[in-house]
Amino acid sequence: MTGESHYGVAKTGTPAFAIRGIVEGFYGTPWTHGQRLDMIEFIAARGMNTFVYSPKDDPLVRRDWRVPYTGIELARLSELADACARHGVEFVYCLSPGLSIEYSSRDDCDALCAKFESIFRLGIRFFGLLFDDIPSELQHSADRERFPDLVSAHAHVTGDVFTALRAIDPVNKLIVCPTVYWGYGDEDYVVRLGQSIDPRIEFFWTGRAICAATIDLSDAAVVARSIARPVTYWDNYPVNDVAMGGELHIGPYRGRDRHLYRFARGVIANGMELVEASKIAFATISDYLWAPESYDPEQSWRVALREVVGNDVDSALFEVFAENVRSSCLSAEDAARVSSALEQFVFGVQRGAASAAAAELSAFADGLLDVAQRLLSDAFSNQALMSEARPWVETFELGARAVKRLAELYAGSELSELSEQERDELATLSDELRATGRRVFGDAVVMTLSDCAAEPPGTRS
Repeated sequence: MTGESHYGVAKTGTPAFAIRGIVEGFYGTPWTHGQRLDMIEFIAARGMNTFVYSPKDDPLVRRDWRVPYTGIELARLSELADACARHGVEFVYCLSPGLSIEYSSRDDCDALCAKFESIFRLGIRFFGLLFDDIPSELQHSADRERFPDLVSAHAHVTGDVFTALRAIDPVNKLIVCPTVYWGYGDEDYVVRLGQSIDPRIEFFWTGRAICAATIDLSDAAVVARSIARPVTYWDNYPVNDVAMGGELHIGPYRGRDRHLYRFARGVIANGMELVEASKIAFATISDYLWAPESYDPEQSWRVALREVVGNDVDSALFEVFAENVRSSCLSAEDAARVSSALEQFVFGVQRGAASAAAAELSAFADGLLDVAQRLLSDAFSNQALMSEARPWVETFELGARAVKRLAELYAGSELSELSEQERDELATLSDELRATGRRVFGDAVVMTLSDCAAEPPGTRS
């Protein structure tokens, strides 16, 4: 893309973090070339300065890391590098050789350096060597004979690559992702790798967990001391790959210490396969990285929704939906308003006011259904976003219909008078919601349906 950005978000003052960006580092279908170009423009307009290229299912990055880029693949990579340069974003190109590399092999080390050198010719000056998600023991017999353990092999190869890169051009930079990339930060592998490699080499870290609920200043200080340099966090949010596939991570960035910049070089956020939906979280992350001490997650989130959705009316509708897909490693709160409405309904039934409680719940469900239908209409402003979010919006609609039916069954009667057939209907609705595989409303709707089917609230002592 050329010309002025259509993402018009300005930031003032000096950013707190030196490295502010995103990584395409998920398992799943990589983003398209056009999506990457658009994302580079988006993050640049939000004040981010780093785009890390490392899609797990790009064979030339991981499985076939020795194979050089040619033809259209080379041309596209060159265009990405040019787009980053044009927008003031550093392009970081990563290789993940750990599934097959023979660390003691001169040929393999030369192939690794040659691949990086070919990328250097595209104008890229920042490279990543990733040893994540690989076997924790040396696999090749030649490696076991030469190195006492995995960390020794990693230090050796990292040193060779860094030396080769600096020989090509002294401005070249390298960042490494260790095999032990999460934990307390003082693990033996982490300490030894940090002490063994050149202090100019950057270091990725995810925090206390692969998907960390919080990142505290004290934890950042521990890992910084262990590796003798400030860490760069590879933050696994909003990514929703592997076991998280049923979650839609469009909530705001939270749980990161407001002073984290004191012991960290920066943060790169791992996106979802859902590129348009990822922008919502990325926008809030950009706000945090620029000014963490004044960052307000909810305010940032509402602004992000308006920007990504496209207009105020549709963003207000989308916000109602988005409030009910809060589930993630960063949020323990699920669907607060729906949970409250269901709790009030059950309480009303238990105190002998089933009809009034059912009427109130029915009106609430009607509001949810109206939102769902308007989001799913062709008139919704951001159809690319809706295409990605549709399975969750459809589950939202299904849940709203289930809540509506719940109210209908209890209207004008006591819960204890429900027939076995009606309770079976509630159990079926609960099962249908679970079967979608999409986490919407947290557990609130399915648990209420299941509880009412098994033990009607009006019969409890």
